[in-house]
Amino acid sequence: MEQQQNNRGSFSNLGFILAAAGSSIGLGNLWKFPYLTGQNGGGVFVLVYLIIVATIGFTCMLGETAIGKYTKLNPLGAYRKLSKKFAFVGALGIIVPFLIVTYYNIIGGWVLKYIADFIMGKLGVMVGDPAGYFGAFVSSAFSPIFWTLVFVLINFIIIQAGVSEGIEKMSKILMPALFVLLIIVVIRSVTLPGAAAGLEFYLKPDFSKLTMATVSAALGQVFFSLSLGMGAMVAYGSYLPDATNIEKTSTIIPIMDSGAALLAGFAIFPACAAFGVDVGAGPSLIFQTLPTVFNSMPGGIIWAIVFFFLVLFAAITSATSLIECPVSWLIDSKGMKRRTATILVCIVAFLCAIPESLSLGELSGFTFPTLNGAMGIFDFVGYIAENVLMPAAGFFMCIVIGYVWGIDNFEKAVTNNGQFPFRTKSFVTIMIKYVAPIAIFIIWLQSIGIWGLIFK
Repeated sequence: MEQQQNNRGSFSNLGFILAAAGSSIGLGNLWKFPYLTGQNGGGVFVLVYLIIVATIGFTCMLGETAIGKYTKLNPLGAYRKLSKKFAFVGALGIIVPFLIVTYYNIIGGWVLKYIADFIMGKLGVMVGDPAGYFGAFVSSAFSPIFWTLVFVLINFIIIQAGVSEGIEKMSKILMPALFVLLIIVVIRSVTLPGAAAGLEFYLKPDFSKLTMATVSAALGQVFFSLSLGMGAMVAYGSYLPDATNIEKTSTIIPIMDSGAALLAGFAIFPACAAFGVDVGAGPSLIFQTLPTVFNSMPGGIIWAIVFFFLVLFAAITSATSLIECPVSWLIDSKGMKRRTATILVCIVAFLCAIPESLSLGELSGFTFPTLNGAMGIFDFVGYIAENVLMPAAGFFMCIVIGYVWGIDNFEKAVTNNGQFPFRTKSFVTIMIKYVAPIAIFIIWLQSIGIWGLIFK
């Protein structure tokens, strides 16, 4: 039986905003947003993304935070408290972040490896054959796993220290540092000769490139970037004092998150245009193409180190929130001490990451069939977490709030029983009861491949 633990810890208001922003601002902003923008038409993808953030993103952020704040429990315990029939939604809030963190740790390890290589002066060697260099690294058996372990250990040190002493302190340092470094890189990028073409691609919507796939990619990016549908906001919301205006924080956090994503685009696309780099390079964009860009800049090694430290900061703040979801569940439901729970989750996540990493090399022949084609272990875990389970969790969250818990109880949680005004109540009610669940369901059909079968 779930219990509310007195020793779970708590956030200050500023600490919550920075920690939640840290959860949101991660590889999704600095790694995934730029390559998805490049693959989905540039400016039109950005426009669709921002519309979804302001509507579905804000609504789901407020909903998950309210559930956590009201119940003071981990995702599974929170949904079980609201309705035992919908406890499975809370279970997704434990399973999804764990699945994501297994491959998130791998990518964080890649970032650490590149930082080490830059510091050791290997940028020149890297750009001789950037695709070959990256491919040889990720397909090797030992090196990616070693760097994954280093990344996991960094996160363990932070999380085991606790909510206020670990996660909050880390966020108060890394979040401001992240924005400062990002702005420095943006200034350098937009002032390069030839940067204008990249800015036009990024900022000017071409509606001929607007497709259902574009909308699907944008919704998936909103969920991934804002840490929605994965229990993180429920877990973080559970550490909030009652006297917290969560309507305000649920506005600030998406603004900060979108700001970071937009800045990442300003850092990357002008530089890619200036040096003739393919903006549609995909997931390998920052690992294969950006080193070439940095190598062409005066003082390129410095810019490379600064940018990849920036990505590392973002990766750490997000990974800690992902790990916190299963950790908080173990603390609440199993009575574990924080350090013990953190050790257990980190060890299991690392062990799961090993076959995922090897699937990019020695286990590449082992695949899973999906409606979107055969996938290796690494891609399949991401597909299940991001395309299948996260939208499902978001859909059922809307159902629980709109039709089970009820808007009146939701309003009490948002306003702290009338202490704060609920200025967006009418908008949020329409979104959470009607617009968001229908939109999420339709786009979910697209993301898993069913839409394409129906409307060939």
